Amino acid sequence: MIKHIEAISVIHNEDQKTMEEINMSLIGKTIEDFKVQAYVNNEFKEVTKEDVLGKWSVFFFYPADFTFICPTELEDLANKYEEFKAIGCEIYSVSCDSHFVHKAWHDASKTIQKIQYPMLADPTALLAKNFEVYIEADGMAERGSFIVNPEGVIVAYEVIAGNVGRNADELFRRVQASQFVYEHGDQVCPAKWQPGAETLKPSLDLVGIL
Repeated sequence: MIKHIEAISVIHNEDQKTMEEINMSLIGKTIEDFKVQAYVNNEFKEVTKEDVLGKWSVFFFYPADFTFICPTELEDLANKYEEFKAIGCEIYSVSCDSHFVHKAWHDASKTIQKIQYPMLADPTALLAKNFEVYIEADGMAERGSFIVNPEGVIVAYEVIAGNVGRNADELFRRVQASQFVYEHGDQVCPAKWQPGAETLKPSLDLVGIL
């Protein structure tokens, strides 16, 4: 009887693992607690999950400092940063470098000197692992962009190949769309939606019309 119960327990545990493996999407996942160092405004600062809650955030993972595509992406975000702030969204760039390396890169690069948003240091890969973008073999993160709502829940994300850069304009649009549906739960945003454009209210009347 005991062996029978143990067998059932093993099967149950295996089923749980299988379900976790199948449910690979991070949409709807609450970000885990964290405490990391950041380089921002020419100083080091501690950033925690508590700092993220209560506002919209973008976690922008990139492979490494002192590289090639990464500075073009970070500059693109820097040029858009004031617009992100205007809609109540903070930008957090993240790599597995230390905060000291972030400072060294900032001091050496005129491009990186444009950055005013916090550059999070993730040398232990705590964040990269929590957001499931850590490349164990390389010790660095994939190019992953995550939009997090004020409750700390991931509502949109993309992870792309390391040899392709991202577009801050499209990321900004996604944040705006995410904010709209967050505030208007009965409406959805169609392709290429921009603030002020028409939205949709899902109903049987729309089935087959669009």
